[in-house]
Amino acid sequence: MTRFSFAVEARDGAARTGRIAMRRGTICTPAFMPVGTAATVKAMKPQDVRATGADIILGNTYHLMLRPGAERVARLGGLHRFMNWDRPILTDSGGYQVMSLSALRTVTEEGVSFRSHLDGSKHMLSPERSMAIQRLLGSDIVMCFDECPRIDRPRAEIEASVALSMRWAGRSRAAFDAGGAHAEGAALFGIQQGALDEGLRARSAEALREIGFDGYAIGGLAVGEGQAAMFATLDFAPGQLPDDAPRYLMGVGKPDDLVGAVERGVDMFDCVLPTRSGRNGQAFTWNGPLNLRNARHAEDSGPLDQRCPCEVCGTYSRAYLHHLVKAGEILGAMLLTEHNLSFYQHLMHRMRAAIGEGRFAAFAAEFRRDYPTRED
Repeated sequence: MTRFSFAVEARDGAARTGRIAMRRGTICTPAFMPVGTAATVKAMKPQDVRATGADIILGNTYHLMLRPGAERVARLGGLHRFMNWDRPILTDSGGYQVMSLSALRTVTEEGVSFRSHLDGSKHMLSPERSMAIQRLLGSDIVMCFDECPRIDRPRAEIEASVALSMRWAGRSRAAFDAGGAHAEGAALFGIQQGALDEGLRARSAEALREIGFDGYAIGGLAVGEGQAAMFATLDFAPGQLPDDAPRYLMGVGKPDDLVGAVERGVDMFDCVLPTRSGRNGQAFTWNGPLNLRNARHAEDSGPLDQRCPCEVCGTYSRAYLHHLVKAGEILGAMLLTEHNLSFYQHLMHRMRAAIGEGRFAAFAAEFRRDYPTRED
């Protein structure tokens, strides 16, 4: 199997469907990656994650370097063996978590020094260290190390941050390429930054193109700017990136976010929302999100979603799931997480089919007609 290849199989407007081929398996795009931050997709066994239709999952450099430690994972055979997942894994570089979770941090040209949010211990994360950690984990898709500035910062500050991230991208490329056997079997993605500014994002994309990556992520969105601003940025950002490489929108999102982003040419996504929502009593359906805590579900013998083919919808009633959630039973979190991940993968499957059949605009219109964003 090839190290990494990407082929677009069909287009419908800016939306496209394709395949990423890697040695641990093929990833059908548009793809949604369940988040396994700490070597687990919460409340799910790996085989059950795969059964929902997931081709790839995400792990996180920051969390795994702190606990249990990348060196320990490597001694135990790598992340795939450690968590019993034999398909591709993408690892986030840790840069976003350093910025968002570490109260005490210092950014320099070298990297970011910070204190662990777990025990206050001191650490340094640089492009070279991030690449080394992801190599120890055995990641299939490695993300370059970057800084994600707040979108409300002055333009000059964001401009300086973009320039720093692009210098770090070059160092990430060099450190990844020096990784021997791991580099020969894995892929490296660059990350476009620039907040909501078209000019800064164009500059970032040009720098990433010059360095050269297997895929390109759109970073710095889904950080509080709102859907309208995100979509306005996605009206130009994907087109600034190479057409012959996958485009990955990091940290997105709600089902209607996914539809709108695919409509604008995005190929890959990740988000904690389906798993986090499942643990908190929320289910996603084709008629919008449901809050299973609501009393209206207490005597409803119907499924979560009559149009959902997942085992949860085929087996359990809303009334039973309401009971589990209200009683605080672990099974409630497990079943709602399984349903939510199944729903997300079914959504991706339907979008791929619609693109392949040249009817994505009709699919998107039907989805928006039936999917209210308010919770029921």
